Amino acid sequence: MDLAKFETMDPVMLMSIVNMKLRDDFDSLEDLVRYFDIDAEALKARLASAGFEYLPEQKQFR
Repeated sequence: MDLAKFETMDPVMLMSIVNMKLRDDFDSLEDLVRYFDIDAEALKARLASAGFEYLPEQKQFR
């Protein structure tokens, strides 16, 4: 799944995909955003607008 168009994705689906990628493929959010060449703050803001917060200790959005 290409996250380059995260700004137009359904936020619940986006959160699910990002959490799956963090769990299965990446060691950190920084690694994920670097791989997909997206802005970490923009991704966090997009998910925050739907009520999701990044929890670095759990390495997921909730």
